[in-house]
Amino acid sequence: MSLETMSIEEITETFNFMDDWEDRYRYLIELGRELPELTSDEMTDDFKVRGCQSQVWLVPEMKNGKLMLRGNSDAHIVKGLVALMLVIFSGKSPTDILNTDALSILTSLGLKDHLSPMRANGLFSMVERIGDIAHAQT
Repeated sequence: MSLETMSIEEITETFNFMDDWEDRYRYLIELGRELPELTSDEMTDDFKVRGCQSQVWLVPEMKNGKLMLRGNSDAHIVKGLVALMLVIFSGKSPTDILNTDALSILTSLGLKDHLSPMRANGLFSMVERIGDIAHAQT
């Protein structure tokens, strides 16, 4: 299944099916491998997410009133977290993005409690950046 057709409900179901966090981390890494590569023009400061220990880029594009996001990272688990953000937010209207309770979703997945403080900060920096992008489009 590709990221474009995957839902957060499917990811949550898969997470709940797995017994330990090593398996969940491997699953996140697999999700990250589904991300298409970004061009060198996209891997610039203009698209870089501040507040992440790893390098993270989010590239937005508005299409038919929906915010389409592409992204990537230079770290395997963080790349999976980028993929998770795209599943949660990409393809929604800016208003829907702003009304999405990402903290609740991430807490239900257990990520808030199972990521290192630096990775958790980076994850919430991604959520904040996506919110800023959506807000700029409203």
